[in-house]
This record gives sequence, C-alpha cells and structure tokens, in this order.
Amino acid sequence: MFDLSDHVALVTGGNGGLGLAMAKGLVKAGASVAIWGRNSEKNENALAALKDMGGDVEAFQCDVTDPEDIKATFDSTLKRFGKVDSCFANAGGSGSTAMLHQLSGSDWSSVVDLNLTSVVDTYKAVIPHFLERKSGGKLVVTSSAAALLGTPLHAGYSTTKAAVTGLTRALAVELGRAGIQANAILPGYIETEMSRETSQAFRDACKRRSCSGEFGTLEDMEGIAVYLASQKSNFMTGQTLVLDGGQTIHPG
Repeated sequence: MFDLSDHVALVTGGNGGLGLAMAKGLVKAGASVAIWGRNSEKNENALAALKDMGGDVEAFQCDVTDPEDIKATFDSTLKRFGKVDSCFANAGGSGSTAMLHQLSGSDWSSVVDLNLTSVVDTYKAVIPHFLERKSGGKLVVTSSAAALLGTPLHAGYSTTKAAVTGLTRALAVELGRAGIQANAILPGYIETEMSRETSQAFRDACKRRSCSGEFGTLEDMEGIAVYLASQKSNFMTGQTLVLDGGQTIHPG
C-alpha cells in the first residue's frame, strides 16, 4: 500500500536526528532519497547508513539559510535523480535559550532564518518543479509540538514552528488544484542528539506528559514520513499532524 518505488524524496537536515529517521523510513519503502546537510562528515555517515540499507541515496552539502545555495543544490539534486516527488523541509534548530526581551536582534534573526525563511526558500525552489511536471507533489515541514504549547525561554523556536503551520495551510489552498499536498509534522519530545541537550527538568516534564510515560523514538518518525510521501495521503492536506504521545493533551 505504501510502496515508494520510483519516488524521489528530498530531506533537508537529513544527515541526523529526525531527518535521518524519516530518510530511513523512506528508503525502507523503496524511495530514492536526497539528503541535504551543512556538515560534510555527518552527511557521509548518514549516506553510508542509508546505503547499507540498500537505498539509492545521495548527500548534498547545503546551507539552507543561503537561498543561492538552495537553488544550486536543488539543481544538483535534479541532475542526480531527474526529479523530486516529495520535499521534507526538516532542517531547523532551537535557537538561543533566553527570555524574549534578552534576545539580541541577531539571535532572533538567526532562528527565523533557520526555521522559517529556509523552509520558504526551499519550497520556492521545489514548487516550480512540481508545477512544471504536472504530477503533483508533497510538501512536508517539520514543525513542533512547541507550536501548540507555551515553551519558556524559546519564544523564537515556538514562533517559527507555529509560523510554518500557517505556511502549510496557505500552500495547501494555493497549490491544491495542482495536485500538490502540504502538511506539517509536529513531533513532541523525541530522543535525538539535539534533544538530549535540554535540561533534565524539561525531559522529566515531557515524560510525565506522555500518555505512555515514555519518550518518542526516532523510529516513530519513519511511518508518518512514508504516509505523507505516498499517494495514500493525497486527500490529506493543510494538516498539522501531532506526533507527541499525547504530550499536548496530558496535564502532566
């Protein structure tokens, strides 16, 4: 039902964490995958791991905060694979930890550039390709449960993650008649190298709020990525799919 043979997926920030987890799920379903990342060493490690799974994959070094780099890397991706069927705009970061009034202008700009503007610029590279091919397409952004919850000391992160859900709804309407779906994944606390750097108090609170009393795992990202890339999700668009084990509904 979810066979992705002859499907090409692009995953930004695909060299680690949630992005690599989604790439693994896509490879398992038969997709060819292009991963973009800034760190060349992480790119090579991720590429080796995906190739060990038998995937037709390629890693591209790309800084998604640079629109010219995005354009050039997308051209290289098309040259390698010939097309792109789904785009997972996953690259992002938590930004500076501080109260809003303590954030410098550069702190604020950097998190907006990474979590919001990079998504816009990536989509601006991909959408014309989708429209030209006239075969539809899938736009998927990694938002966060922080878009729904109040997250102290991370106003920039929460704001940008909420913003991409608005972008998702706008693009769903704008592009729907072209057969293009746009959706957002809102993960709760999932164990990654980056999430382990958060405070123990925050980690404990997330575990309490989880209905199962457990954290999410990277493997939890695989299935939702495959579903949203597949033709079986063609009637789902403009949606924010919360993947949090109930953390946003549990009072803790």
